[in-house]
Amino acid sequence: QVHLVESGGGSVQAGGSLTLSCVYSQYSYRAIMGWFRQVPGKEREGIAAREGVAAIDNDSKTVVADSAKGRFTISKDHAKNTLYLQMNDLKPEDTAIYYCAAELGSAFYSDADARRKLAADLYSFWGRGTQVTVSS
Repeated sequence: QVHLVESGGGSVQAGGSLTLSCVYSQYSYRAIMGWFRQVPGKEREGIAAREGVAAIDNDSKTVVADSAKGRFTISKDHAKNTLYLQMNDLKPEDTAIYYCAAELGSAFYSDADARRKLAADLYSFWGRGTQVTVSS
């Protein structure tokens, strides 16, 4: 029901910036959407998530992982069906495949709950990922 396509990855030097985009299909359910990253052989790590993507949700609460706080920003343009991850001050440890994900029928009920929604296993729909490589 939800189709996600990421783009915007590439290679940058440490301290540089990239903006990732995720084009998503329209749907009528409430939803949360997030950005995750994965290094080969490791579990996917939640970077940022946002609620209110579906038309019935008018809330726009967001949560950003400590590793990205102050550097990464999650946002969306609903008219363009696009979720964004603006990444500034990139570090070599940010190198990973970045995935866009969505879960229908979900929301953030508290700050603590929002942080729990950075768990990858809560999301049902995933894009194929886009590679981000940060060199020293």
